[in-house]
Amino acid sequence: MTTAHGSADGIVYRLARPEDAGAIEALDSSFTAATVFEVTASDAGLGFLLREVPVDPPVHKVFPPEEHDEQGSGGAAGPDVEADARTFVALDGGEVCGFAAVGYAAWNRRLTIEDIEVSPGHRGRGVGRALMEHAAEFARERGADHLWLEVSTVNAPAVHAYRRMGFGFCGLDTTLYGGTPSSGEQALYMSRPCR
Repeated sequence: MTTAHGSADGIVYRLARPEDAGAIEALDSSFTAATVFEVTASDAGLGFLLREVPVDPPVHKVFPPEEHDEQGSGGAAGPDVEADARTFVALDGGEVCGFAAVGYAAWNRRLTIEDIEVSPGHRGRGVGRALMEHAAEFARERGADHLWLEVSTVNAPAVHAYRRMGFGFCGLDTTLYGGTPSSGEQALYMSRPCR
């Protein structure tokens, strides 16, 4: 996607430019969840059970900048890193209201959604879905077999949004967030085919 593409509701989607960096960094990625996903090891210890449970009071999470910005480009290294990474932005009235940062790894034909955020006032309006479709288009251009992402067990709103976009669960890491402000949460991995 090299040019801007608009939508029926006036949102414009395009590749990020250097001047978008400040607005991307300032985007409010916080969320509130009335439910979380609880992970329990199965009786035989050979798997896990995942169930959604209500929480009272609801969880309100604000990501510290260092936690939220440390992810890399999916393990890619070398001169082709820039060629295999993209950040797409959504603009409403010229203001950034969402973005998706992605990276392609040729060795496993995976496009990793490194980060995707939509401002609170634009959630539920299809902005995240449109950004994900721009990522999927880039994935197909690269020859990727699937899109892949990681999400915390406390971010039930995102899990539900990803499931509506065709993602399914494909893994779990109970230690990923240890030693971080998110300690005690577990990482769920989700993927979807992109062909």
